Amino acid sequence: MEKLSQFFYRISLGWVALAGVLIFVLFGVLVLPGQTQIAQSYSQGSGSPDTSLFYSSKELYQMAGLYGEEGRQSYLRARWTFDLAFPVVYSFFLVTSISWLLARLTTAGTKWRLLNLVPAGAFVLDLLENISTSLVMASYPVHCPPGELLAPVFTPIKWLLVSASFMVLMVAFASKVVVILRKRMRK
Repeated sequence: MEKLSQFFYRISLGWVALAGVLIFVLFGVLVLPGQTQIAQSYSQGSGSPDTSLFYSSKELYQMAGLYGEEGRQSYLRARWTFDLAFPVVYSFFLVTSISWLLARLTTAGTKWRLLNLVPAGAFVLDLLENISTSLVMASYPVHCPPGELLAPVFTPIKWLLVSASFMVLMVAFASKVVVILRKRMRK
C-alpha cells in the first residue's frame, strides 16, 4: 500500500492535480446531468442502486424488475461506459488533489500520507458494486445470490469511502489555507 501511495505522490504534480480538478468539474457539468436524466428514465422512479445509500437484496431484485428489459440493458450499458469513466474521473481528482496537498503539509514517511489511498478504496468498491448490480440486472428474472447479497454491502462502503475522501480533501485544503495565512501574517 505504501508503494501505491508513494506512486500517487510522484504523479501528483501541480499541473496534474489542476488537470484532475478541471476534468472533474467539466465531467460534472457536461456529462453528469445527461446521465442522471437517462438513469431516471430507465429506473422509472424506482431509484438506482449506485445512487442509493442503503437497499436490501430484495429491493435490488425489485428494481431490476421495475426497470424492464430495455431499462436493464440501459443500466448495464451505463455501468460499463459512464459508470466506469466516472469513478476514474473522481478518483483521479481526489487522489491527485489530496496527494498534492498532503505532500505540502506532511513530512515523508508519516502515516498521514496514506490518506491519499482512501479514494483508491472508493474506486475499487465502486467497481465491485458495478459488477454485483450488473450480475443482478443481467440475470433477471433468475436470482443471482452473489450479486444480490454483495451489492447492498459494497454500496454503503463505497459511499463511506467517497465521503471520507472529500473530508480528507476539505481538511487538507483548509489546513493549507491556514498555513498560507500564517505565513502572510508573519511577514
